[in-house]
Amino acid sequence: AEQMSQQTLVRVVAKLTIPFILVMGVYVILHGELGPGGGFQGGVILAAGLILYGLVFGADELRQRIPTVVLDSCMALGALIYAGTGLACLFAGGTFLDYGMLMPESAGDGEALGMTLVEYGVGITVASVMTTIYLMISERRTTLRRGET
Repeated sequence: AEQMSQQTLVRVVAKLTIPFILVMGVYVILHGELGPGGGFQGGVILAAGLILYGLVFGADELRQRIPTVVLDSCMALGALIYAGTGLACLFAGGTFLDYGMLMPESAGDGEALGMTLVEYGVGITVASVMTTIYLMISERRTTLRRGET
């Protein structure tokens, strides 16, 4: 990370491209139920943008921008959205993730709502888990470099 921080061109290009990567990730999550993409793909794109930031500016800088408590909360929130959608279908009299039960008077709208919620939940979870994995690996690598165990 020390050598990378001296690379002005890499830093400038990263600053210019990271916002577009993040917007693309959000787009893929938001439109995943309508076309190609979805929560997993969009979550990985979001994480790739955040990991690029960590690689260029340092994992410590990424940790300052997105604290561990935020990442942990997002992991839990995404899983809660996914499971909550499934349980709402279950409690409405259907099976787990039987989206039509979310709006029995208009099953098609229920399907769209259910798929959208699940895609959001998966996207949030995948982005936060992938970013956390990167941060854990970078933390371990830093610890090993210092000679600690």
